[in-house]
Order: sequence, then C-alpha cells, then structure tokens
Amino acid sequence: MKRISSIIFSGVFLFSLFGFSQDTLSISKSDLMQRISEKNLQIKIAEKAYQSAKADYNQSNALFLPNINVSHTGISTTNPLMAFGSKLNQEILTQADFNPTLLNDPKAIQNFATKVEIQQPLINVDGWYGRQAAKAKMEAFQLQTERTKEYLELEFFKAYMQLQLAYKAVKVLENANTTGNANLKLVENYFTQGMLQKTDLLNVQVRVNEIENQLQYAKSNVQNASDYLAFLLNEDTNGKIYKPTEELENVISVEEMKVALSDNRKDIQAMKKSTDAYAKMMQSSKMTFLPRLNAFGSYELYDKNFLGTSAKGYLVGAQFSWNVFDGYKSIGKFQKAKADYQKSEVETEQYKKQSQLELNKANRQLKDAENKVNLSQLAFEQSQEAYRIRQNRFVQGLEKTIDLLQSETQMFQKELEHLQSVFEYNFTKQYLQFLTK
Repeated sequence: MKRISSIIFSGVFLFSLFGFSQDTLSISKSDLMQRISEKNLQIKIAEKAYQSAKADYNQSNALFLPNINVSHTGISTTNPLMAFGSKLNQEILTQADFNPTLLNDPKAIQNFATKVEIQQPLINVDGWYGRQAAKAKMEAFQLQTERTKEYLELEFFKAYMQLQLAYKAVKVLENANTTGNANLKLVENYFTQGMLQKTDLLNVQVRVNEIENQLQYAKSNVQNASDYLAFLLNEDTNGKIYKPTEELENVISVEEMKVALSDNRKDIQAMKKSTDAYAKMMQSSKMTFLPRLNAFGSYELYDKNFLGTSAKGYLVGAQFSWNVFDGYKSIGKFQKAKADYQKSEVETEQYKKQSQLELNKANRQLKDAENKVNLSQLAFEQSQEAYRIRQNRFVQGLEKTIDLLQSETQMFQKELEHLQSVFEYNFTKQYLQFLTK
C-alpha cells in the first residue's frame, strides 16, 4: 500500500486535504498556454529585466546627443572682483569705475544671469564600445526572456499532465473502491454462512478502509495540481479546481528524436551575447587610453534686474583632452574587463557542454521510459488476468481471502504504475524537445 501512495503522489506538490466541493473549471491546453504567456509572473519578471537592459542602452544615446543645461542666478556682492566683473557683464562699466577707491571698496551691486550651456561629444571611442556592450546586453536579456517563455511552456505541459494523472489516479482508486466494496459484500455473505473466518472479514474491511483513505489523498492531489496551475496563471487559488478537457492517454506515441545540441538555442545565444558584451566592455576600457574631443558652448544674459536682458554674450569652443595617467586606475579597469571577458568565454563553453550532457541523459531517459511503458503495460494486463482467475477461484472456494486481496492490490498498483510510466515518457519527450529547440 505504501508503494501505491508513492506512485500516486510523486511530483512537486505539497499535500493538503480538500474535497471536490469547490468550483470545477474545465480548461484545455491551448487556453492555458495563451493565459500563461499573458499572466505568468516569471515571464513578467523576465520582461522587466529586458526593459531595464533596454533603458541602459538608451542611456548610451548621450554619446551622440548634446547635454543642455539652463540656469538663472541672482547675486548681490561687494567683493571687488565680483562687483567689477558684474558691471562688465552688464555692460554698464564707466570711466569713473576705474577710480582706485571704487575698485577697492565698491558699493553693493546686484546681478542676474541667465545661462544656457551646451556640451556636444564629438570623438569618444570608449563610449562607442560601451554603447555596443549595452546593446549586446539588451539582446542577451531579450533572448533570455524568450527562453523563459519556452521553459514556462514546458512547465505548463508538466503541470497539465500532473493534473491529468491526478484525475486518473482518482478514477483508478474509485474503481478500486467499487471492487473492494463488492468483495466485502461477498466476504460478508460467506462469513454469515460460516464459510470464512472473522480474520478474513477483517482483512477485507482493512483493505476497503485503505482504499478510501488513498482516494481522499488522490482528491487532495487534484486540488494541489489545480493550485499549481493557478499559480502559473497568476490567479486566485481559493475555491478553484481545474479539470483538463483531455484525459491522460494510456498509450504513448513513439517518435524518433534528434539529439544534437543547437547553437541557435535561445539560452546559448544569450550566453554568447553576454560574452560579446564583456568583449565590448574590454575594448571600451582599452580605448580610455585614447584622447577625447568634445565641443561646448554657452549663451548668457546679464542684468541688474530680475529677468532683464540688457546685456548678452556667447562662448563656443572645443576641448581636446587626454588622460595620460590616472594612477593605474584605467590599467586596472582594463585588466578587470579582460578577466571578466575570459571568464564569460569559459562559462559559455562550460554551459554548452553541460547542455550536451543533459541532452544525452534525456535521450537515454526517453528510451528507458519507452521500455518502462511497454513493460508496465504488459504487467498490468497480466495482473488483470491473474485477478480475474483468482476471483473466480475465490467464488468457488478454491482461493484464500488474503490471496485475493494481494491480487487485487497488485492489479491496481500495476495500473497506477503504467499511468506513471506514460506520464514520465510524455514529459521526457517534451523535455528533450525543449533541450533541442
């Protein structure tokens, strides 16, 4: 009996006791697939990560676009230098202002200045490589988002089949319950007639109670499977039970599967894009040793009155700068970027080999699962025939009660094992398709 319960309840669910009193909603694979892609939280998280990387890339537009700053400043000063400069900016300087006494001890003067500053990058090679790195990072996150959606399709397929398996388990145990009750009535009649001992009746009653207990847990497992589907759909789990429109088949469809690892797989492409980003960052760090050329300009308005425009002027120019030595900072930054790039290359190679290893393992698991389905199907058919023979012999008084119970237990156990093997085969085949996508 313990083995029966382990077959029924294998999976990822934590169990809690629920009945079928809640609302039951029929749902199909196609409907679930669409709703998961629209509502699943993991997909939304991946999409937000991509949007964050895209925002980083948008910041690199500053490499081409100007930086414009507008300010308005008001001062009142008796500082000799500031006072003289303010009069000069306002274009109100007179011959009398050159009096040494006024120059050394000026009266308070007010000045309001409106200033528009523009800075325009011209040649920044390191910034260009930094922009390319941001683009590669953005593309990597986009590929990761697509791979997340593919993984969620696999997870949905597994959850949907687990729900199908849970309903099948309920059906099998309901049949077992019906069979057990029929046998109980038969044994009760024999006991009343004095043909069986009290221990035979008690053994059958224990068997019936065990089946009823297993049936309750099977119904609870349906609720657990429904809760997990609701989680994938980002829906409220209270009071909902999903029922698949398609039942889990008792047979499998054997197909020839490819086992070659494709470099076009989204996650592998994402790893390569990430490596490209590190390569561009290394190049960006190297290019910090080159000079930069930037243009700048400003337009200024001065007046002693607020928002006045009595005096104006402009300034334009270009700056050629070269950071010859910054205390080993740029060298250390380049060395770190180079190490990160080389590390990313090794990680990508390791990931590809691990993926091939997993692919080979899944291919062997598929063949093992196919063999298990065939053997479990044969075992189930044989156990059915064995139970039929023992039941006929028991009615004729030629079999013991304990032998009948063992044969009955074996029959339903083999049926559950067969359903479990079909589930394992179908999921392994889907997983293999996921690994080669």
